[in-house]
Amino acid sequence: MLDHTDIKLLALLQKDAHATAQMLGEALNLSSSQAGRRRQRLEEEGYIQHYTARLDAEKLGLAVQCFVQVHLHSHGPETAAGFARLVAAQPEITSAWTMTGEADYLLRVYCHDLQELNALLHEVILPHQAVSRVHSQIVMAQLKGDSPLPV
Repeated sequence: MLDHTDIKLLALLQKDAHATAQMLGEALNLSSSQAGRRRQRLEEEGYIQHYTARLDAEKLGLAVQCFVQVHLHSHGPETAAGFARLVAAQPEITSAWTMTGEADYLLRVYCHDLQELNALLHEVILPHQAVSRVHSQIVMAQLKGDSPLPV
């Protein structure tokens, strides 16, 4: 169970994963060792899954961000597992969700250009035996970047 201090610690770490135990302790009005133990407990209990660096896609030459809705013509455990393997093998697909509604999956894709996106769609995703169609939406501008969870 999380208390107010745990929630504040999680919020601080979402803003700065490099925060030291000393920095966290000062912000939380705790000793460095208490803040460090709390962080370690939250890691062990799975509240903190991992630490990452947020990279700038444009500076890396990934000029095209796209959301792809995937519709399957057949469903079942083997089909889902096969499609999950396809998704996991593609580095351009940075996120994937199973969905309610018309589409079965929603994929978030980053590519260097439209040709690369076209190849991913027509040479990788559409040829999968369970895929009936895709609907892609290219991002024109991102109004809000990925932000911390509302803890």
